[in-house]
Amino acid sequence: MKHIRHFVPSLFLSFVHVCLVQANYAPYFFDNGDRSTNGNMALLSLSEDTPVGTHVYTLNGTDPEGDPVTYGLAYEAGSRRYFSVDENLGNVTLVEELDREKEDEIEVIVSISDGLSTVSEKVRILVTDANDESPEFINTPYIVQVPENTPSGSSIFKIEAVDRDTGSGGSITYFLQNIHANKFTIDRHSGVLRIKTGVTLDYEKSRTHFVIVVAKDGGGKLRGDNKVFSATTTITVNVEDVQDTPPMFIGTPYYGYVYEDTLAGSEVLTVVALDGDRGKPNSIRYCIVNGDEGSFEISNTTGAISVIKSPNQLKKEVYELKVQASEVSQEGGISDNAFAAVTIRVVDLNNHPPTFYGENGPQNRFELTMYEHPPEGEILRGLKITVNDSDQGANAKFNLRLVGPGGIFRVVPQTVLNEAQVTVIVENSAAIDYEKFKVLTFKLLAIEVNTPERFSSTADVAIRLLDTNDNVPKFSSDYYIARIPENSPGGSNVVAVTATDPDSGLWGEVKYSIYGTGADLFLIHPSTGIIYTQPWATLDAEVNSKYNFYVKAEDTDGKYSLAEVFITVLDVNDHSPEFNENIQEKTMIIGSPVKIEAIDQDAEEPNNIVDYSIMQADPANVFDIDQSTGEIKLKSYIRSLDIIHNITKNKDCIWSLVVQAKDRGSPSFSTTAVLKIDITEETLHKGPMAAFLMQTKDNPMKALGVLAGVMGIMVMITVMISTAMFWRNKRSNKVMPVRRIIKKRQAHPPRSVRMEWLKLRRSSNAAEKFMVEEDAGNENSNNNARAGAAVPPVPTPPPPPVPACAVAAPAWHLPTVSGSLAPAFSNRALKKKGPGGAHSALVSELKMKFEKRNAALEDPHI
Repeated sequence: MKHIRHFVPSLFLSFVHVCLVQANYAPYFFDNGDRSTNGNMALLSLSEDTPVGTHVYTLNGTDPEGDPVTYGLAYEAGSRRYFSVDENLGNVTLVEELDREKEDEIEVIVSISDGLSTVSEKVRILVTDANDESPEFINTPYIVQVPENTPSGSSIFKIEAVDRDTGSGGSITYFLQNIHANKFTIDRHSGVLRIKTGVTLDYEKSRTHFVIVVAKDGGGKLRGDNKVFSATTTITVNVEDVQDTPPMFIGTPYYGYVYEDTLAGSEVLTVVALDGDRGKPNSIRYCIVNGDEGSFEISNTTGAISVIKSPNQLKKEVYELKVQASEVSQEGGISDNAFAAVTIRVVDLNNHPPTFYGENGPQNRFELTMYEHPPEGEILRGLKITVNDSDQGANAKFNLRLVGPGGIFRVVPQTVLNEAQVTVIVENSAAIDYEKFKVLTFKLLAIEVNTPERFSSTADVAIRLLDTNDNVPKFSSDYYIARIPENSPGGSNVVAVTATDPDSGLWGEVKYSIYGTGADLFLIHPSTGIIYTQPWATLDAEVNSKYNFYVKAEDTDGKYSLAEVFITVLDVNDHSPEFNENIQEKTMIIGSPVKIEAIDQDAEEPNNIVDYSIMQADPANVFDIDQSTGEIKLKSYIRSLDIIHNITKNKDCIWSLVVQAKDRGSPSFSTTAVLKIDITEETLHKGPMAAFLMQTKDNPMKALGVLAGVMGIMVMITVMISTAMFWRNKRSNKVMPVRRIIKKRQAHPPRSVRMEWLKLRRSSNAAEKFMVEEDAGNENSNNNARAGAAVPPVPTPPPPPVPACAVAAPAWHLPTVSGSLAPAFSNRALKKKGPGGAHSALVSELKMKFEKRNAALEDPHI
């Protein structure tokens, strides 16, 4: 009963638990279809080049009760974990790099859980191929043995490469590098290596060939790009020798010597032959075929030739032996033969020196005549020289060389055995010069090389040279400078040019000529080279003092050279100084000099430098002259006309001087002129107008011209302004409501601004001055009076004094702008100075008017 009590509650609890369990349904995955990216991963396939970290799938499922689910991934023990999953979202990420060639299927246990129930499924994920493998050659290295007589086109080897990729990435094609330089071809699909058609192998030429083979897959996708992989390997082809080449003698030609003291049975020389097939050579057997005449024998195994008679029994000096070398096969048969010629000379001891021979026997002097400068490399065929040593063997070996000026000729051969024809060759053509050497002398030296006696001999070689026209006439200087006076008569010698031609005979004769634009006045003697002036030529340094032309020196063959000639015509003092007028008149203001000038037409100094001097003056102590400039001025102590009047009793103001102009040439020339000087004192203060008046005192037309020009310019400016105003008013379309009317001022009587002729009278009184007479008018000389401006009255000048000298010429006048000047009063009256003096007031007024008039001309707006 006790057990029943406990069993009933337990049974009840179990029943309740079973009911609760049956009420909770397990979660499940959604089935995924082909190429689906979510579900239970049952049909998932991934390319092996999928990058690690890629989201490759999403596990997706649900719980019937709607409870949240979680996801999980599990692997069998020992398996690599390629994926990880987000347990809440189901996102599956690749965490390990895939490799189809190692593992093409991955088993993964996927699970889904609602917290109470967990459902697990085992799925297989297929790993698809990507072209990530390169071809690999198997069974390397490749070494092939091929007999050299293998026919062309034969297959000699087959190579094999594998690529673990599938599809096109796993297919392989083969090809060779440097196909054109190769003796082999390969089948691109099977990898069979063959000898090219028409090509044979030759062991004797090349024993080994290295063939580079490339294996390339068919390409495929790798990480989105098309990739092609390849691999290379080398096939070593060793060519095997085959018996197909006859034996060959080594060291040919063969020469041997038998001397006077050689014993019978002595070895003379050894011939050597080898099998042409070097890979598997056969043994060689030797024999003498003919030519020995019973005097020589040969060892059939070593090839050593020996003399079997004593030298005095040998009847010939030279023996020509024919020696045969035969191959003996391993079976003992003779397969191939080769032949060689052996020359054996019978010689005695060294008892003869080298000897030179001509056409008629021994000779120790040879002569030749030839033209200079033969071509380099030319053989001197006129020298027929033979050298011989009658000894035999090493005793007959000697050297040849030329002793004399080096580098001109060379001799061949330089080493001789027994006998040789001597050849002399031109080495330096320029050194074979007739102008340097008429005869070239050399010595031919022949001296033995390896003998104790060192016998030698010499022969003289004399080469006589003939001249050719190989030189150009050459001037002693590239240019010549000459000077000739301008007064030289026609036909005068100027300069002698010299050119030399070192050639002989007619080739050395030089002919001279001149040409050029500056050569018209000159001639040259064709033989002597003397340059002289034309008979009719007249030189003038003032017209042309420089001449320049070329001289030409030419030989009979037309070879020539040039030089330049510079001729300077020297100035001669052949011109006298000349005044522009023989009688001149000047006006001198006390304190200012006057100038006289003479010109000398000579071209150079000192012929054209003029010195001035006063030859005659009355009074003699009044004037000084500057020797260089020709300026004439009063003595420093003369400052007024009063001083002059105290010096001389002559009251005339015009004095005459005789001035001489003399050049500095040798001989010197001179000219005189009479200068009449009118001496006066300055009346106007210095200013532009006063200076102008004084400058034009002797030329009144100049003042008129200046006045007319000024007035013309003023008229043109007025016309231009009026025209511009007219066109501006005409084009304006404005209607002015009020027009300003300006009342015209009452016109005053026109102020006539005039200046009477400036009356300058030549009187005996040199102190005569100018008087200014002014009409009433305005300062601007425009006939319009300024408002409120009163014209100051002109002070009345004092009455002119009676002139001391009579008027010698009629008065002359110069019109001016603002007044008239006239010589109307005496010197003493004008010399008064002070604020109230008439002279000061007159000059101040005149200066003011001149300055205002100039300002008005410069600025039209004033």
